[in-house]
Amino acid sequence: MPEPAVVVFTAALVVILALLTAAGASKLARLDGATYPAALMRGAAAFAAVLTVAAAVTAALAPFLSGR
Repeated sequence: MPEPAVVVFTAALVVILALLTAAGASKLARLDGATYPAALMRGAAAFAAVLTVAAAVTAALAPFLSGR
């Protein structure tokens, strides 16, 4: 079982990565001429996509990392 500090640190890194991705997607959408609501929706979609991929990778690797 991993240490709680490692789990919290990893979760924080994933959320920070998702936020940076969302900010970048929103900025690129704005530069492309999208309205503010449309840019926020693209950023939200990117944020959700990063969290979904992180959850899928975690679920796929969980059997190998459990130590059994």
